[in-house]
Amino acid sequence: MVWDPKEDPWSKKRDPLEDALRQAQSQFKNLMPSFKNLMPSSGFRNIALAGLLIFLAWQSAFIVAPDEEGVVKRFGAPVRTVAPGPHMKIPFVETVLQPKVQKLHRIEVGFRTDRQGRQQMLAQEALMLTGDMNILAIEFIVQYKIKESANYLFNVAEIHETIGKAAEAAMREVVGKGKIDEALTTGKAQIQQDTQILLQSLLDQYQGGVQVAAIQLQDVSPPDAVAAAFKDVTNAKEDREKLINQSQSYRNDILPKAQGEAAQVVNQAKGNAQARLNRAQGEANRFLATLKEYNQAKDIISKRIYIETMEEILPNIEKVIIDGKAGDRVLPYLPLERLKPRTGTAVEDQKP
Repeated sequence: MVWDPKEDPWSKKRDPLEDALRQAQSQFKNLMPSFKNLMPSSGFRNIALAGLLIFLAWQSAFIVAPDEEGVVKRFGAPVRTVAPGPHMKIPFVETVLQPKVQKLHRIEVGFRTDRQGRQQMLAQEALMLTGDMNILAIEFIVQYKIKESANYLFNVAEIHETIGKAAEAAMREVVGKGKIDEALTTGKAQIQQDTQILLQSLLDQYQGGVQVAAIQLQDVSPPDAVAAAFKDVTNAKEDREKLINQSQSYRNDILPKAQGEAAQVVNQAKGNAQARLNRAQGEANRFLATLKEYNQAKDIISKRIYIETMEEILPNIEKVIIDGKAGDRVLPYLPLERLKPRTGTAVEDQKP
């Protein structure tokens, strides 16, 4: 048998599977355009990749404004709350709600304001019954802020309408415990305060996540059917208060004057009493001093007193001095004719 070099048993034989793959590849190249022509260039791939990264970053980043609070939802359920500033989220999986937590929201109860600024009363909300069985039309405003964003957004459906209904119920309860005079006159501030406290407790029970800032009464008035009668009553009360104030003013004017005059009279009386007391004390002291001197020299002082007294008396009377010896021979004479005119004149003067 002659050796054929082409049939060398040590040479490597070709795999039939590789031949089949090569044949299929060659057929595919013949049927389809060149694969290299369809593939983009390396520069276009870089641009596409950069655009994809920018798009993902844009979908992942968000910014919360200073007056907002961010509530991040994942598949519709809240997972966290973020403060103002830049933040990140999972794109296409998480979404963000940004409620205005610093904004003061306003709810009108008992009336509505249209776009032109005109107000119209809603009798169904405004008419309320007081504790003394009277009807009042009460219009008021509720102001509130968001306290907990997640509770505000997800715990209560139609939160704005719910707050309005709760405020109406709270106002009815507070007004129902008081009297009509308090609601119309001096009790408005207390009604606002009690309503705010009660409304806040109700919303806390609902877990609404809001903080009631204020309750403001816009108008408190009786229904139109009895408005005239209530007006007359109010005018009468105002007249009564006016008269009371006038009388109080007159009292405040007269009373201090009377008190001042009384104090003046009392002070004068005290002064006179003290002066008389001092004068009497002085006279008593002088008398005691004279008595002391008198006791030391009774004869001399008696003669002196006699002489001084006669000096005061004798110059004022008619007198005739007769010597002692001659007096024994003189007949005493009483001039009655000279005394009669004086007596008669004195009697006539006493007649009315």
